[in-house]
This record gives sequence, structure tokens and C-alpha cells, in this order.
Amino acid sequence: MTPYRIKRHRLRRHGGSHFALVPFIDMMTILVVFLLAHTAEVDILPNTKNISIPQSISDRKPGATVVVMVTKDSLFVDGQPVGTVADLVANQGPVFAPLKAALVAERAKSLNVEQQSDVTKREVTILGDKQTPYSVLKKIMLTCSDAEYGKVSFAVVEREKAAG
Repeated sequence: MTPYRIKRHRLRRHGGSHFALVPFIDMMTILVVFLLAHTAEVDILPNTKNISIPQSISDRKPGATVVVMVTKDSLFVDGQPVGTVADLVANQGPVFAPLKAALVAERAKSLNVEQQSDVTKREVTILGDKQTPYSVLKKIMLTCSDAEYGKVSFAVVEREKAAG
């Protein structure tokens, strides 16, 4: 071994003047990833590839609500299938019973006592394709209000505001 290598080896073994930067950098990287993951602003609405959401200028970000999703064929409440759009259209009354039952069940799952007692605090968001007929949306809205949800919102994609 050359004298330089021996000196370097002894410094490494006996705690030379080197700082242990690698563990520090690893720790900082983990901290940054943790903070990014837990403070990032995320969409609360489910990501759907088969729905084309209408655009609008919206001032309010979505909160954690019960989501009613309407595709071309099916109807979902928080990701669980409730029925088909054909059944909803064929239903004669203003209220679609399977949707109402699912909404009441979601309301019962809520741990928030304030939302369970106050109808105006209960929120539901309708996530539907922009080609969904108004008659279908109207029946969904009536069912939501009949299931005692005070706030009914529509999910939209935020459009850039006009300059000026």
C-alpha cells in the first residue's frame, strides 16, 4: 500500500475531519419527500377517464363530499355502483330509490355529528359528463335533496379567466 492510501484509510477508520454528509442528505431527501406528499394540494374528486367534465370559472376548490358520478351507462356513489342510467331514466317517480338508499347510507357513515344533525351542512358533488341530459341531472338533484343533502354541487374543470 502506498503511504497516501494508508493515510486515507486511517483517516476513514479513525474519524478524520470528514463530515458524514451522505446520511444527512438521505435524511433531508426523505424529509422533503414527506413534506411534499403531505402538503401538496390534491384533487379530492376521483380521476375519471371516461367522463368529459364541463369547464367553468370556479372560485371555490372542492371539499370532501359524497360524490355521485354519472357515466354514459352507470351511476356511482363514492365509487360504488348504484344503478344504470337506463334504470334512472325508466324510473317514473322524481326520486331514484337505489340512489337515495346509497346516499342515506353514506350519510349514516359520516362521523361528523354536525353534518348528521344539520341538513344545510351536508354536501354532495355530482360528477357527470357534459353530454349528460338535463332530465338525468334533474332526477339526481331531486334524489339528493330528498336524501336530505342541503348543498348540491357540480364538478367542473377550471377554465382560465379572460385577461383584462
